[in-house]
Amino acid sequence: MPRSLLPAASAVLLALTVLNAPPAHATAADPSPVAVTVNARAALATVPETGIGANHAIWDTNLGTDAVADSLKAAGVKLLRYPGGSYSDIYHWETHTAPGGYVAPNTDFDTFMRGVRRTGAQAMVTANYGTGTAAEAAAWVRQANVTKGYGVKYWEIGNENYGNGHYGTAWEADDHADKSPAEYARHVVAYADAMKAVDPTIKIGAVLTTPANWPDAITGEGDDGSWNKVVLSAAGSKIDFVILHWYPGALDRTGHVPDMIRLTREQITRYAGAGADRIGIAMTEFNTGSSSNGTNTQPGALAAADAYATLLANGVFTVDWWNVHNGIGTVTEVEGHTDYGDFGLLSSGTCTADNSVCEPALNTPFAPYYALQMVSRFARPGDQFVKAATDQPKVTAHAARRPNGDLAVMLVNTSSDTSYPVTIGYAGYRPASGAPTVLTHTNGATAITTTTSGTATAQTLPPLSLTTLVLRPATSQAGLPGAPGQPKATNVTDQAATITWPAASPGSRPIAKYEIHRQNGAITEQLGETPGTSYTVGNLTPGTRYTVNVIARDAGGGLSWSSPPLTFTTGTPATSSCSVRLTNQTDWASGYVGSIDITNRGAALNGWTLSFAWPRPWQSLGSGWGAGWTETGSQVKVVNDPASPTLATGATVTVGYVGNYSGPNVLPAVFTLNGTVCRTE
Repeated sequence: MPRSLLPAASAVLLALTVLNAPPAHATAADPSPVAVTVNARAALATVPETGIGANHAIWDTNLGTDAVADSLKAAGVKLLRYPGGSYSDIYHWETHTAPGGYVAPNTDFDTFMRGVRRTGAQAMVTANYGTGTAAEAAAWVRQANVTKGYGVKYWEIGNENYGNGHYGTAWEADDHADKSPAEYARHVVAYADAMKAVDPTIKIGAVLTTPANWPDAITGEGDDGSWNKVVLSAAGSKIDFVILHWYPGALDRTGHVPDMIRLTREQITRYAGAGADRIGIAMTEFNTGSSSNGTNTQPGALAAADAYATLLANGVFTVDWWNVHNGIGTVTEVEGHTDYGDFGLLSSGTCTADNSVCEPALNTPFAPYYALQMVSRFARPGDQFVKAATDQPKVTAHAARRPNGDLAVMLVNTSSDTSYPVTIGYAGYRPASGAPTVLTHTNGATAITTTTSGTATAQTLPPLSLTTLVLRPATSQAGLPGAPGQPKATNVTDQAATITWPAASPGSRPIAKYEIHRQNGAITEQLGETPGTSYTVGNLTPGTRYTVNVIARDAGGGLSWSSPPLTFTTGTPATSSCSVRLTNQTDWASGYVGSIDITNRGAALNGWTLSFAWPRPWQSLGSGWGAGWTETGSQVKVVNDPASPTLATGATVTVGYVGNYSGPNVLPAVFTLNGTVCRTE
């Protein structure tokens, strides 16, 4: 969490690597129209009440003031986190002190809560793990919810506690002699028991590492696995949500989000025990982390809007910007405007050390403020995200369907010099004719403008802009069936899965059937239909991740909203003439050593080739041994050593490689031996 207001070093920025300069933008005199696809049948997560959040810090002299609270309310902020990043692990709420750090006047807990209430938000409080105790945290719960009646629901146990030196780098205060994830997990259990004894309704969060961000996947000395594995295995039954932080350091990393959240969810399912599906995911610190590319100018705002929408669409229940105020940093010129290197939403009104450059007046909104405001107007609590995509890398799209039948589409144009015309096609939705409501924020603008212009299918996006269309449906939405409930998958094999779901409530006409739709990018393919609430899908591809929605159709042809999404992954054949076991032997959060055991369960082979593909474009082969390794694009081939070409029936050969990655590391899952799909063990 960057802190320009203080001499303390940023925890996250210590872990950031050198950032690449942005690529030069190509100029197109007459750019081709960008094709945008919006698919209302391909539903994603529902927008949570707490989705748009921000961090408050006790060293911010403007914490909780009416002016700040009113600005945050206008931006649509619905959750505020306290007392401020790494300060959480040195802060003692009863004395309102943080030994070793600065505490500003009028920043105590009551002041914070007054600001929270004026903002119309909920609070998230981080209990002191590093230098505190479970008893101290329980006393804070009592003060907040019993004595004061504040009703604080969300409580974190510590902040970035993996940064206590256990993995070699230390920024987080931790007085415990044992700094292992096992020790942290033991205390999470103790904190949860003590705090819930005071108020059983609160939700407890535990700190995890973010996939592909240091020190994720690293196994420390003496540990029984990575931080996440150890913490979830020991404390999973006691927690209600997990905590991620993300400072991507570049403005084009939202493509990492679906795998980042999916891998976190898979870890929760694998390690947290029975009922793990109750555990939510919170991104309690987020910032682009890229002062060179525009921390508080328009490129950063565009990245923020894209990331907030993507994270929330993938089921994160809050995304909390670091920070409300932060202070001036490295001053640069970005896209024609001064970037103050400030990680805040609002100006602190501070100057450089030599007073050569000063920020705008206190509380002047920076560009990311308008990004949060745009997201809050685009996707409101209770709306349902649906899939949207474009055929132009410089333009991204998001869409959300509203309970009243309206549809909102947010378009992000990251080109600095090209106004892109867009043509928008809709599946599962028919917009009304006439000009829609259009909300726009452009480079350097100090407000979001609202007009009625263009059509539902044709708009022009200014350079470096956020544009949201709000559309009305062409026909009345009355009398339609309700959406089916959350689907589940059972009996998943390499080629089939049985999908079941709670029945939809009928509207004015009885429900005739249910349709099962698979998401394939921004389009869907119907996998089948049935009058019941269960369907077995066949002809699936081994080792493939599928996301499906169920839609109810009534006797008059009326369609319900889509069910919540279901994601499952097919396996590999239960029986095969070969089997493969891939083991991640050691990991350093940007690469790993993989070991592959290949067992021949068929006739003896005189010469063999193992083939597989990297699941993601950010993965590659570093080196390989035990055989001949070649890589062509995403395809990898492993050919037997010429000196030992045979592989007898029942024999196993082991080969190894170094795999590099710069995003969430989804391991290869499907292997073929001489063209036959093997069973993956």
